Amino acid sequence: MNNNELNPVSIIGIGKYVPETVITNDDISKIVDTNDEWIVSRTGIKERRVVSGDQTAASLAIKAAKDAIGFAGIDPQEIDLVIAATSMPDSLYPSISCEVQHSIGATKAAAFDVVAACSGLIYGLNIARNFIMAGTYKTVLLIGVDVHSRFLDWTDRGTCVLFGDGAGALIVKRSEDEINDILAIDMHADGSKAGELKIPLNGKNCPLVEPKTEQKQYVDMNGREIYKFAVKVVPESILNAINAAGLSIDDIDYLIPHQANMRIVQAITERLNLKEEQVIVNLDKYGNTSTASIPLALTEALEDKIALPSKLVMCGFGAGLTWGTAIVNWRAADKRLNK
Repeated sequence: MNNNELNPVSIIGIGKYVPETVITNDDISKIVDTNDEWIVSRTGIKERRVVSGDQTAASLAIKAAKDAIGFAGIDPQEIDLVIAATSMPDSLYPSISCEVQHSIGATKAAAFDVVAACSGLIYGLNIARNFIMAGTYKTVLLIGVDVHSRFLDWTDRGTCVLFGDGAGALIVKRSEDEINDILAIDMHADGSKAGELKIPLNGKNCPLVEPKTEQKQYVDMNGREIYKFAVKVVPESILNAINAAGLSIDDIDYLIPHQANMRIVQAITERLNLKEEQVIVNLDKYGNTSTASIPLALTEALEDKIALPSKLVMCGFGAGLTWGTAIVNWRAADKRLNK
């Protein structure tokens, strides 16, 4: 197919869900040697949401999916593919996407999960876009969901203060008015730095062979290296994507970055010479929700800040190491508000 034969793609829906349980910095200071001032000054985070009891990543994903479907005003039967971007599913199999597919009644949809850590939403968006452009699928439900709180060492103040749980979702569809709204996507990985941010997966060998060395199944992160990586590659990726879209930085209305850490977000903002009011940030309320962070931030900004239409930069970066940027012309309005 040449570019003239590719289908145009739009994002027509967005949704989110976070657990009800709020953990503040003061709460964390009761179990680890830290305090609110220390956490806020280094991360910008004031509180985060975490799952409790038997809540699952799938349950968060299902509620975010239903929110996005309501926003788009579509029937779940229209969905022909479900993609869940997640690094912390409830089970190695079945996939979260299959659980969502069943729960929302998208009985005609294929379903699979994608693992790209905090870049997962951008990776998933690129997959959805290409399937639609090629004509393989017409309507894709893309979910970003992670439950970090079960994979943290709650005695390590360097990591346990950073993360929260949550889910976000997008409805990506073949454009009905022939206008393409996903203008460019730039996507990368560098496996040579895989050891800088990881969660080991334990399992036991066959009892007839030498045992496998057990590792702590917690987030293991070299924070200094992740900072250096993010502030270098993310601005480069954003500028590459903007250029591929035939735009300049002056054409961009808002940046929705992965909500990793306020220092990283500020460094990226400064390197791109963006104004503070152009950058969407809500990590103070949710912490780093991994692949859910972009739709969580965008959903809230659409409620009270972003006007339609707006040209958006969405960028993710994280374990792998992976990173990516999407340039999107956002035109979608919540169909529920018109009723």
